[in-house]
Amino acid sequence: MRFLLLVLFVIAVMLQYRLWVGPGSLAQVSVLEEQIGQMSVVNLRHQERNRLMSAQIKGLKTGLNTVEEKARMELGMIKQGETFYWFVDSKK
Repeated sequence: MRFLLLVLFVIAVMLQYRLWVGPGSLAQVSVLEEQIGQMSVVNLRHQERNRLMSAQIKGLKTGLNTVEEKARMELGMIKQGETFYWFVDSKK
């Protein structure tokens, strides 16, 4: 009878050790859940960035308005027959 109690006690201690300290322990599960939360936030940011880039690509493929807007803003181009005015703030 004592041997059976000793075996059951050893098994209980081993299970408790694994629950609190070993692989798959509650502490490790908590750390992994935190990492999942952080990665979910990063994934949401990347999904939004990808959505914006897809919209921009679609706009560049389908319409000339987007190409014209990029040429005006990034390259400083103007249409033929337009007059370019540049206003400078004299306070700077």
